[in-house]
Amino acid sequence: MRRKIYKSFLFLLLFFLIFTHIKRINNSKIILYKKIPYSKFINDIKTKNIKKVLINNNILKAKNLNNEYIKTTITSLDKKLISRLIKNKIIFEVKNGHQKSWVLQTFLSWLPTFMVAFFWMLFIKNMQNSKNVNFSFNKSKAKMINTKDNFINFSNVAGCNEAKIELKEIIEFLKNSQKFKKLGGYMPHGILMVGPPGTGKTLLARAIAGEAKVPFFTISGSEFVELFVGLGALRVRNMFNNAKKYSPCIIFIDEIDAVGRQRGYELSGGGNSEREQTLNQILVEMDGFEKNSGIIIIAATNRVDVLDKALLRPGRFDKQILITLPDVKGREEILKIHIKKVPILINMKISILARSTPGFSGADLANLVNEAAINAASLNKKVVEMENFEYAKDKIILGPENKSIFIQEKDRINTAYHESGHVIVAKTFPKSDPIHKVTIIPRGYSLGITWQLPKYDKINLYKKRILEKISILLAGRISEEIFTKNSSTGASGDFKRATKLAKDMVICYGMSKIIGVVYHKNDDSFNKNYNKNISEKTKYKIDKEIKKIINTQYQISKNIIKNNKNKIKIMVKKLLKKETLNSKEINKIMKIKN
Repeated sequence: MRRKIYKSFLFLLLFFLIFTHIKRINNSKIILYKKIPYSKFINDIKTKNIKKVLINNNILKAKNLNNEYIKTTITSLDKKLISRLIKNKIIFEVKNGHQKSWVLQTFLSWLPTFMVAFFWMLFIKNMQNSKNVNFSFNKSKAKMINTKDNFINFSNVAGCNEAKIELKEIIEFLKNSQKFKKLGGYMPHGILMVGPPGTGKTLLARAIAGEAKVPFFTISGSEFVELFVGLGALRVRNMFNNAKKYSPCIIFIDEIDAVGRQRGYELSGGGNSEREQTLNQILVEMDGFEKNSGIIIIAATNRVDVLDKALLRPGRFDKQILITLPDVKGREEILKIHIKKVPILINMKISILARSTPGFSGADLANLVNEAAINAASLNKKVVEMENFEYAKDKIILGPENKSIFIQEKDRINTAYHESGHVIVAKTFPKSDPIHKVTIIPRGYSLGITWQLPKYDKINLYKKRILEKISILLAGRISEEIFTKNSSTGASGDFKRATKLAKDMVICYGMSKIIGVVYHKNDDSFNKNYNKNISEKTKYKIDKEIKKIINTQYQISKNIIKNNKNKIKIMVKKLLKKETLNSKEINKIMKIKN
């Protein structure tokens, strides 16, 4: 940018210099002076043959009566010369010092003009960069990925088989649209991908373009929103006009909720806000008077509840594809893709790793493999082993080990009893999730952890299993009270989770006979202070029912711990010695008779 400004400034300077020189030549006559000896010049003065004289240091220029221009040179100033000129009444002029060149005179006269022009050009360039005036909007900010540069296809995407099956129709339409047009079908205007963060929405959209071999435009929803009203709408028009040149193609808008939120909820600006103007332009481009044939809009969001209804209707986004967190099989497929990049043991079972990562998204699994590789490299290993993946998993979920923290012995003992209580109660319920390991090594904000590893992903929650989960959560505090005759703040997280489960049973799942199947939870996303018409009597019943569930499960858990005191004491001793016990060691302890 600076180089362009300097070039413009130099071009302007050169132009004015040439213009001034030409003007000077045109306005001035070329005078040829005849050089004569100084003695002859003095003689011409005596004979009054000189009209006027110009004296400049040691150079004398004159004009005689014959209108001839003459000049002469003197080595030193003749002191009588001035008196002779005055005596003979000859007009003369004396100039002392060197005369400035016409180039310097011209430059100094035009310098203020040059400075004003320079700063004006600098101001215009800064306006284009900082304020984003209309000059910079001729180019769309959407990044285009050509078919040659897109190496992503469905083989690079795993864990969302249902979505891939549904998207195959779109790929077929992009490849052979005539097949569908013969039967009256038309290309969908838009596809909305809905799902939690990290589930592969962006990767899947790029894979569609890779499979169909069409250009792929990508832009974020936040890039449409500008400071000045109307500029975001202009950006939308430019993007669609550019995409029409490469039809058929795909436009991918990531995080569309940044610009597509419901209208009318703005605190300021109202209907004239920039975001709403931009949204209106998107609606028109997707399904207005002019059809964008050959262009498919794919958008991604994890907040479909806040999107404007006009954006979700058929004709705009015709299809909504739900991309959920991967199940056990999906996680295994995702891990196989990422593990190809790292060396692992031949006999390592990826299925166990997939089963131990419930709730992990595709991005989480990619991060898991990367953290495991980093851990193996730091230990100077040649391959990544299962223990490296275990370390990475614990680090992602719970945070890194707090090796620098000093824990007093009484705190270690209290934590050991706390975690042992969780383990014993969980193992007592035959259908609860198996215990994977228990540790008293502090990680993040936790001084210890009891890790349950589900055999399969759970789709539904059943009342009996929820009640068992509440008992397991309360067991830590109960164990502390029975064995240490004291209680600590370490159970606050357990109480929070147990209370939430009991509350959801009452107000969401309809699992309370007293409250019934009425849904009381507030789901208003825009007004958090929204209060439904629930009577004080009903609120009292809800609180009473939640407390009843907690107290009942607390007593059940307490009875289990009292009946297994010997097992808890043995487990505490081993935890204080080894700090971590795996499932095999836990099962041996459970076989001991009380």
